[in-house]
Amino acid sequence: MDDIRGARSSARASTAVVLGAALLLAGCSSSGGDKNGDPGGRITQQPKAADPFWVNPDGTAARQLTAYTTSGDRTKAEQIRKIAEQPVGEWIGPDNPQDEARGFTEAARKSGRTALLVLYDIPHRDCGQYSQGGAADGDTYRAWIDGVARGIEDRSAIVILEPDAVLHLVDGCTPDRFHEERYDLLKGAIAKLKSLKNTKVYLDAGNAGWGHPDQIFPSLQQAGVDQADGFAVNVSNFYSTQDSIAYGKQLSSKVGGKHFVIDTSRNGNGPYTSGDPAQRWCNPPGRALGEAPTTRTADPLVDAYLWVKRPGESDGTCKGGPKAGQWWASYALALAEGSK
Repeated sequence: MDDIRGARSSARASTAVVLGAALLLAGCSSSGGDKNGDPGGRITQQPKAADPFWVNPDGTAARQLTAYTTSGDRTKAEQIRKIAEQPVGEWIGPDNPQDEARGFTEAARKSGRTALLVLYDIPHRDCGQYSQGGAADGDTYRAWIDGVARGIEDRSAIVILEPDAVLHLVDGCTPDRFHEERYDLLKGAIAKLKSLKNTKVYLDAGNAGWGHPDQIFPSLQQAGVDQADGFAVNVSNFYSTQDSIAYGKQLSSKVGGKHFVIDTSRNGNGPYTSGDPAQRWCNPPGRALGEAPTTRTADPLVDAYLWVKRPGESDGTCKGGPKAGQWWASYALALAEGSK
């Protein structure tokens, strides 16, 4: 049976590259049109009609692309470009949520796009494992959410809210004494973010391999999914788009027909089925990039395919990987080389 905590350990954005005028200027410089096959290190946006999400011209993959281009390694540069020119989730850090959210959303607006933000700071996060941490307490988390909201203001954003936060209430990973507070924090976060003019919120809802929708839908309801735009599935995981659609549709039927989004960042070859089942989610070999981010999906209930997990950033210190969220060039290359 697949590990029911398989959606965890996602990357967090580096605050050093999101603040100040440098990012905004970079956002302006790449606001041009569609992908044009520029052979240099420049990053361009995808066609807006199918992919309205902002591509960060200074993301980790973009910097790797520049390094390969500068060194003359065209083969590796061509592979990394597959990641660098796609929009990926920007994981808001704990220290400067207002500045980070403002930086990303202002850069996206200058490019005429929508920012994709991931909020991952719930107290008692990840049950003490690779991505443990989060806000010190409930009040700290509420203040952090307020900062994110002040940073977004009326600019266009899609927010993926708290990967694993609901799942870990269901699977027994989060102690019972924290449950009531977590539900309250999630409901409050949804209410705060939905008070913004142009922000859509999708609450994380696990993946196709952890269990059955019957096990999680009551907790999603208690966490306020009815007030959100929908839910997210397969975050940081590898289940196929087909399986994720099936799981999402079953879950949708139990939560009022809510729409959902799917993380397709690394699901091109489906889940890893060898080795220790408890570690299959963590930096599995032989995986590939999945469908590119788009709003043109295979089912009307699926609002978008998104790259929530940042391809090439580690799941944790397993299988030779660096710490969770750190860039791992060789793994990024393998994902790109394995894709169609």
